[in-house]
Amino acid sequence: MLHYAVVFLVIALIAAVFGFGGIAAGAAGIAKILFVVFLIGAVVSFLMHGRSRI
Repeated sequence: MLHYAVVFLVIALIAAVFGFGGIAAGAAGIAKILFVVFLIGAVVSFLMHGRSRI
């Protein structure tokens, strides 16, 4: 998931450099959503892993 967030961030940066504002905004939005999903998944995974030790 984090890999895809980074890929979309790079796409957004490249699109912004070449002046494609709409594409850059869309790719940046997708990157933000994927990063948040990654963070939520990482926290849930961490909490579940910690619970299995108890």
